[in-house]
Amino acid sequence: MLPTTPLPHYPHHRELLLEDKQFFDELFRELQPRISELTFAGLYLFRAPHSYRVSYLDGSVMVSGAGYDGRPHFLPPLGGERRGAARRILRDGWEIYGADEELAKALSLNREVTAEEDRDNFDYVYLRRDLAELAGNRYHKKKNRIAYFTKRHEFITKRYETAHRDGSLALLEQWRQVHDKLGSSSLPSETAATAEALTRWEELGLEGVVLLVGGEVRAFALGERLNDTTALCHFEKGDPFLEGISQLVNREFSRTLFADCEFINREQDLGEPNLRQAKLSYHPLELVKKYRIRSEDKAKGGNYHHDS
Repeated sequence: MLPTTPLPHYPHHRELLLEDKQFFDELFRELQPRISELTFAGLYLFRAPHSYRVSYLDGSVMVSGAGYDGRPHFLPPLGGERRGAARRILRDGWEIYGADEELAKALSLNREVTAEEDRDNFDYVYLRRDLAELAGNRYHKKKNRIAYFTKRHEFITKRYETAHRDGSLALLEQWRQVHDKLGSSSLPSETAATAEALTRWEELGLEGVVLLVGGEVRAFALGERLNDTTALCHFEKGDPFLEGISQLVNREFSRTLFADCEFINREQDLGEPNLRQAKLSYHPLELVKKYRIRSEDKAKGGNYHHDS
């Protein structure tokens, strides 16, 4: 299918629109991506902080954007003759972010092209069953923290519905106030994207769980399907003053949703030490590598024309 509002041809481009969802859903269903950025909801919810724009090039769908540091890039070409499209944007001075190993190796055969592993953005992939069951000694600390919580609080797990929105938004604000003191550069965009996801979850095809304690939302998690075998957890927030609830909502998300998926992708750590330690403590099955690719003889950020 084609998008309702046509995509301009590179170097022209336009903004990502909500009406593009069906088009991108079908594209990703065909491509079966493994990196966490490649879902429509993920792109749409972070369209503002990353300045996502879309276009066509040689039969490939192109998505340009920028990192939290303002560094401009393209995501890997989607569909079509992606190597040819990638070579074109590299010649024009653009960097490619989020390339898989196959594309990185193919493009770096050119001596003027460099491909570097981007460890801070590797995705953490787990066996869903491991997170749902927490079996064995290696999850002993997780089970202890959950037990600490459940001995002190009665809770109910529910699938996320619009009736949970206001309580979840209130919890998100509480979470933001606590984390604001840590000075994370990504906190404002993370908070805004989470709030929009809680509000537009049905339109975006998201699913989630909430933990109710005393009838109030004290934790939630939202995600979606990344590919046929992998679920993706986009957002997970818990009451920062209830010890063990973060481990519990992680388990409940894995138990309750996407039972037909073998794996769960829990996205990257962005180089934040505490987040990295937390993700590693769940013993990932795999870290999905992402590469940054650039042409050494070109300046960053080629000519790109806004059509909207």
